Amino acid sequence: MQQRVDHLRLLARYNAWMNERLYATAMKLSDEELAADRKAFFGSILATLNHIAVADSIWLSRFATHPDGLPALQPMLSYRIPGLDEGWPYADIRSLWQRRQELDAMIPAWTENLREESLDIPLSYTMRSGATCTYAFFPLVAHCFNHQTHHRGQVTTLLSQAGLDMGDTDLLVIAPVFDA
Repeated sequence: MQQRVDHLRLLARYNAWMNERLYATAMKLSDEELAADRKAFFGSILATLNHIAVADSIWLSRFATHPDGLPALQPMLSYRIPGLDEGWPYADIRSLWQRRQELDAMIPAWTENLREESLDIPLSYTMRSGATCTYAFFPLVAHCFNHQTHHRGQVTTLLSQAGLDMGDTDLLVIAPVFDA
């Protein structure tokens, strides 16, 4: 039984589905509207979307060092993640969307290679502060997906405040229906 792996694969599909819809909605706004300070945690819609992409890149780079190898994440080992003092790496929604599509192609491919037993293997990584952390792999992966969902929720609120409706954002929209 692969309940955790199957759930992570569902979350990967949900992530790509939501991002496609989120970016399509966000791209209805002008560059100025996307960069406007909306008094959100990261200020603007563009900054919040940058944060999600950068955080995903950090997590996927860490996941690429998993002892199981996880070949779909190997490109992350050579990806340069910008420093916190460098500002956001994507100055416009179009370049950010290009990076988002790359990540959203990589994430489902990576989850297809996951094995249930891989989720219990500890993964150690070094934070930007220099501290080393070690966790079982599953809580780290769950955190990565939860982080995406949390910040996408902020963006959907900002889009709503800008007069744009995302429509239904529930995971259950794409979840398989149980037929008794």
